[in-house]
Amino acid sequence: MRLNQPNCKLFLSLTISQERVKVHSLRHLFPAAIFFCCLASALHAQAESVKALQWEINADKLTRLENPARIAAEGHVELTKIEKTTGPKTDKKKTNWNDLLGEDTSSAAAKPAVDEVTDAPVSEPTADQDTLAHSKTVPVISENAPTPEIITVSKVMSTIKADRMLYDLDAGTVQMDGKVFIEIGPDQLTADSGSVNLKQETGSFENAAIVRQYKDMHFEGRKIEKTGELTYHIEDGWIITCKLKDDEVPPWSFKAAEADITDGGYAYLKHATFRIKDVPILYTPIMILPAKSTRQTGFLFPLVSMSDRNGFGTELPFFVNLSPNSDITLYPHYIANRGLMAGAEGRYVLDQGDKGTVMASFLSDDLEAEGRYTYTEQERYWLQGKADQQFGEWTTRLDFDLLSDRDYLTEFDFGRTGLTASDRYYLEQFGRGLQDRTVDQRTNTLRTLRSWGNGMSLQANLMGIDDLREEEKGSTSLWKLPEVKHNGRLPLYDEVKTDLSWNTDYVHYWREEGVGAQRIDLYPKVTTAVPLLDQRLNTSVGVGVRDTMYAIDGNGNENWENSDTENRLLGTIESEVSSLMRKDFGEPEDGSWSHVFRPFLKHTYVTEADQELPVFDSVDSFDDQNKITYGVNNFFLISGLKRNNEAFERDYGYIKLQQGYDLRSQAEDEPFLPVELRTAWYPVQNMTLKYETDLSVYDDGFLRHFAEGDYLNKRGDLFSLDYLFYKNLVGGEDTNSVRASTLFHLMYDFSAGYSLEKSLENSLTVSEKFRLIYHPACWAVELAAETTPDNEQITIMFQLANIGAPFGLDLLGR
Repeated sequence: MRLNQPNCKLFLSLTISQERVKVHSLRHLFPAAIFFCCLASALHAQAESVKALQWEINADKLTRLENPARIAAEGHVELTKIEKTTGPKTDKKKTNWNDLLGEDTSSAAAKPAVDEVTDAPVSEPTADQDTLAHSKTVPVISENAPTPEIITVSKVMSTIKADRMLYDLDAGTVQMDGKVFIEIGPDQLTADSGSVNLKQETGSFENAAIVRQYKDMHFEGRKIEKTGELTYHIEDGWIITCKLKDDEVPPWSFKAAEADITDGGYAYLKHATFRIKDVPILYTPIMILPAKSTRQTGFLFPLVSMSDRNGFGTELPFFVNLSPNSDITLYPHYIANRGLMAGAEGRYVLDQGDKGTVMASFLSDDLEAEGRYTYTEQERYWLQGKADQQFGEWTTRLDFDLLSDRDYLTEFDFGRTGLTASDRYYLEQFGRGLQDRTVDQRTNTLRTLRSWGNGMSLQANLMGIDDLREEEKGSTSLWKLPEVKHNGRLPLYDEVKTDLSWNTDYVHYWREEGVGAQRIDLYPKVTTAVPLLDQRLNTSVGVGVRDTMYAIDGNGNENWENSDTENRLLGTIESEVSSLMRKDFGEPEDGSWSHVFRPFLKHTYVTEADQELPVFDSVDSFDDQNKITYGVNNFFLISGLKRNNEAFERDYGYIKLQQGYDLRSQAEDEPFLPVELRTAWYPVQNMTLKYETDLSVYDDGFLRHFAEGDYLNKRGDLFSLDYLFYKNLVGGEDTNSVRASTLFHLMYDFSAGYSLEKSLENSLTVSEKFRLIYHPACWAVELAAETTPDNEQITIMFQLANIGAPFGLDLLGR
């Protein structure tokens, strides 16, 4: 018997159990409906709810077949899995507590994909009934209480589409052909043909593709089997993690003879090849890729290298997901000529103000130092990290940096745990980077700060030094164990702007070899404005007393053997006369600029202590000053209207010039201090040009030059230049170096970059690097050639979209 039903909709099943779907013929529906109506009358007052599942089919043409019972559908076939929940209609009216808390008692907050509300009977209650039945308000039971309205809400769970479909009602299977499309949770599956078991939620598809919402994960295969709710087995397929257009050849892919996709977070590939434009580049018998939205434990991409000093090397990182806000990455790195370097990185993030990272690496080095390297210990390591933590009102910062030798950062600056990559990571995540590789006394600090709104602050510090210098007896580096500072300002008389300020400091200086001390420094000061006849002049005078107390630890030093306490009492007077003038040029609507002019004259006097004290920092060398400082500061601003007619004003640059004159008798031969010039120019947004210099008016000439230029535009083009010159007046070599880096976007997805670090004093190129980058959508490849005093190498590195850390291949370029 056949029943043709063109342009029709057919409900295939109705059941009160979610565990089993049973198809009823039309003649069985009437007695079942009577039974359900009776059951609804008995359960109506209980206000329970129940869920039921059914499949609904739509097509241009439906044909009913018997023996076995089947439905043949043709033309725009759509098979939909419907979940219906039946129960009492909830009252969204809030109680008094709800009003106070701003809560909505309706638990059906999320609107279903398809809503269909009808009067319906109630079936047996299930465990999952919160959506319609339960409210936080406890109802008052009354004999005259109105009967609650019973409604049914329908929601689409899954959708299957095809040109043709054959549905076996008894077996619960569907055969599909032509433009197959299935929505399965976060996945979308397309195929030429396939079959599905609706009861087991499994299936098999030919020439199929799956697009997973997470990271646009894209799977294709000659045959794809759905083995579970969100698990698949792929034969003769490939994987890519970015969007593709129809019939587009993937820019890169992983092709595999077999692959298993698990909802646990991985794609397991067998006999996989990495391909660029379908051209095989690399082969691996086994590969594991992340395939889920949550972070998963597993291997990351390897790093392969070749060097004339290190030989062949390979690194295979392993990521361990400890929790949603903490993880560990292990970096085992085999270096043929040196041994196995063990590396690890641990991270945690609670929120933007509470986070931390620690990195460590260790190598028992088989290679002896030679050439410019001077390390003597073969057990080599680097331990460094940073942490930000908020303890109530206290802001805490931890920075540590421990090295085995001064050569480590130069020799092993590669990979994720190298100095260059680590410094960039810390700058991005914590706003402060690492110390330069040339620093021999590496600072480790723990700082905590509490500030109040009235300008008062309390800060405590611990500082330790990792001294890499070769000392015969012991390290002379100063540690602070601890340091406590308390600063504040208190207004005394508002009429003439009189303030009392204070800087107090306690520090315990300790070192392994040399003089140490505990020092208390108290420096209260009263500052008041002095009214003058000319209101264009601003005059202030400050008078202070500075008392510094020492408990000295000679630590074997003969000069302090019999002296354990000292006290220094100083008086200070500071006065300043200045003026502030501003001139505006042009009109804001046409674009204008302003010049702010501030000349000043300042006198500083500090009494002479006339006593010998240990010198640890600038506090100890503060005494005996009598000088005049004069100068002028110029600030430039530009203003105008944006395209939306919104007014703006921004800094355009500044020029600061000052010089001092020493009034003390011992400086009468050369009383003039160096001329100091500080300039900056901001011609456009994201562009900075700075220059600083100190010029001696006597025989020494220029003492210091510093130039800095930075530019970054919206395309990502960048330019950076740093130049430093510092004259060593006490003997030794001057510092004269330049650093430059640039990256420009060219045509056709190409970019080119160049970087240089050079010592001009001895004409030594520390590092020179050329880069060519090709970065279309979904991937990038970089070709770099780098020259250092000890090595020349060529690097090829691939960056794949949404596949974690990049992997690279370093080749010897000699």
